[in-house]
Amino acid sequence: MKYQAPKRPLLVPSAVMAAVLTLAPLAAHADEHEDLEKLRATVLALIDTLVKSGLLPRNQADAMMKDAQRRATEQLAQAPAPEVGADGKKIVRVPYIPEAVKVQMREQIKAEVLAETRAQQTVASADSGIGTRFNIMGDFRLRTENLRPNSSNTAALAYSTNNPDFTRAPDLWANPNANTQAAEKRTRIRLRIDSDFIVNNQVTVGAGISTLASTPNSQNQTMATGPGGAPNYFNGYAVGFDKAFLTYKPFEALAFTGGRFNNPFLATDLVWDESVNFEGAVIKAKGPTPSTSNIFMTAGWFPLAFTSVSSNLYTHRDLYAAQVGADWTYGLKDNHLKVGAAVYDYNNVEGIMQFTTLPSGTADYLASEYGSGYRQRGNTLFRINTSPLYDSATNWGLASSFKELDFTAVADVAEFDPVHVRLTGDFVYNLGFDRKRIATRTGAHVIDGSPYGYLLSLQVGAAKIKEQGDWNAAISYRRLGSDAVIDAFPNGDFGGGGTNVKGFMLTGNLGIARNTWLTMRLLSSQNIDSAVPNVGQGSTATKFDLDTLQLDLNARF
Repeated sequence: MKYQAPKRPLLVPSAVMAAVLTLAPLAAHADEHEDLEKLRATVLALIDTLVKSGLLPRNQADAMMKDAQRRATEQLAQAPAPEVGADGKKIVRVPYIPEAVKVQMREQIKAEVLAETRAQQTVASADSGIGTRFNIMGDFRLRTENLRPNSSNTAALAYSTNNPDFTRAPDLWANPNANTQAAEKRTRIRLRIDSDFIVNNQVTVGAGISTLASTPNSQNQTMATGPGGAPNYFNGYAVGFDKAFLTYKPFEALAFTGGRFNNPFLATDLVWDESVNFEGAVIKAKGPTPSTSNIFMTAGWFPLAFTSVSSNLYTHRDLYAAQVGADWTYGLKDNHLKVGAAVYDYNNVEGIMQFTTLPSGTADYLASEYGSGYRQRGNTLFRINTSPLYDSATNWGLASSFKELDFTAVADVAEFDPVHVRLTGDFVYNLGFDRKRIATRTGAHVIDGSPYGYLLSLQVGAAKIKEQGDWNAAISYRRLGSDAVIDAFPNGDFGGGGTNVKGFMLTGNLGIARNTWLTMRLLSSQNIDSAVPNVGQGSTATKFDLDTLQLDLNARF
């Protein structure tokens, strides 16, 4: 949907009117005269419509008609004297006007009117100081899903039998009421509405609202469920701003964006769930010449609000990220190969062990807590308040640092268009994973866990579901080690969300109407390492296998 700003009075070119008014009196053949009269009537009707719609004042329309008549009279006066026959009557010679020329004249009139409209919009916007237009877009998803944990999964109480100060699933294994074995059904909705305000040729302001969840990688709202999982009883859903940004593009090859916006990096949901939005500032650039335009670079700084930091231990927590890549088009059809290499460097996210006596000038140990509002499960965590100086609760911190090196490649083969074959590969390695530094930080040697992950995916069918009957199907396999990435941000559905998972995903999409489609997805996952980290004091094996079946009704607008 596009909203057009109010327009100034429209000036239909008088030359076009003059041409029509001049040709009509000269037509001798009935069919030619009829066609030209139709063209003349079309132009006059167009002007009358503009007057009635308020786009063109009546006095200006009358002046336009008089000017056109004047031009027509002048052109007739400059024409050579008509030939006279033996009987003294004028001889009228009318050239044949092909049908293609008539069509061309109509299209020319339409093009000139539209061009004049756009020009008047630009002038009006410049005078008023507002953007020329804004675009509204969005999507809606209605989902029903069936979660089926393996009945032989480890019960939640098994967590506390060994190594209580270490975990990879604090909200699952430490909770006696957590469900790890019984099937569960739920229905969820997600609504996202975005708008882009075109300020001028260089500046765009964007905003977006959505249903809100308690984690950064989801906008799902579970039906009949209120805050904290309490019954909802038809209460409304939480909706808020999920995007607010400004993009400044001084050159075609360079753009700066600040605020909260979509993921600016080439990525898969192995590292970033498609619902994750970024906060901060980012610069995107591409090659400045046609021969290098396929090369791109993205770099950004993103502050992380893990806690309300009042501690001198951590004055800031940030993500610094950079990516370079290229997008090649090859072959006779629109085949694409897109590759990217990225570094995601997290600053000061590691946990800090609580001091028995806090040093002078330092504040609360909770400044380093990895809280439940954003974590999922999978990262190796340690208890940072082994001596409960302030409270008896268990507070968890990240055992590892995170500096993720990520390689992504997507090949879209369009040789069989409209059937596309898309191959996707992703490999991530956490350069910050160091067992010696983990031992220094936590006081124990963590033996298991892993710092890498990978994803392989094959999709066949329509590149994008647009029309009724469009379809595609995909199969993928992933393995994501416990400390390969921060577990708050990967796919929030696979394995219940987070890291320390492996398994398959099968997906099918079918268009049932324009921009409306059904999705069926089966996710089958297993944990890689125990939910209780092995710190050399005897291991506690845990099992958590989960199959999830999802059926979605999607609409895009």
